[in-house]
Amino acid sequence: MTHENTIDLERFEMVRGQTFLHHVHDDHQLAWASSGVVMVDIKDRCWVLPPHLALWIPGGVRHATGALRESVLQGVYLDPVSCPLAWPRPTVLAVSPLARHLIGYLAGALAPEVRAHAEAVLLEVLRPADGAVFELPLPADPRARETAALLLDDPADPRGLGELAHAVGSSTRTLLRLFLAETGMTFTRWRTHARLQAALAHLAEGEPVGRVAERVGYATPSAFVAAFRRVTGTTPAAYFARSRGDADGPAT
Repeated sequence: MTHENTIDLERFEMVRGQTFLHHVHDDHQLAWASSGVVMVDIKDRCWVLPPHLALWIPGGVRHATGALRESVLQGVYLDPVSCPLAWPRPTVLAVSPLARHLIGYLAGALAPEVRAHAEAVLLEVLRPADGAVFELPLPADPRARETAALLLDDPADPRGLGELAHAVGSSTRTLLRLFLAETGMTFTRWRTHARLQAALAHLAEGEPVGRVAERVGYATPSAFVAAFRRVTGTTPAAYFARSRGDADGPAT
């Protein structure tokens, strides 16, 4: 009996800033960086994905993928007809050490029955990530979108809301209203999430917390760690320990 693959894999070595512009797959896709950090942009959302997280992209969903650092992007493509998983919306999944091993294993030459078993186990261990993940909603209004772009380009931008509003030809009151209405977050909360999202790329490369805090606009490392803990429920060190399969990483 011939086994038809449910899963196909492709490996892309990407340099910093390299982007696959908006495109669509018929298959479901799991976008995962086995090393480095990638960002996936889908309509009014973007996700930053270190190695312990992957994004499930349903077939037919238009998306763009970029490397925030030198990265290895693993494209895991799943046939919608035979795949038992079917999350209807983009969903962040946890990549456990076992899932990481299975993806690498499936990239090799395997006998059909061995491949079928490995595919089945991988599909069983893929689960939505627990806790806070760095999904960032993007506003649609041109003034708010331009403000968001300024802060994504330079998370350490020291300007307050009034100065940013002036720069994009808006008022403080209007920007406050737009961010809340279009992202579901206050401007202050959105800016915090944007800064922490940017920090992931630096933390994933092993940069010291103090340097990362400065890069993304925090005056002290302790202020950065406190913000990180408020959003994720853990410290940066413990958060990234998950990518090594070490649940008890040191608190930094």
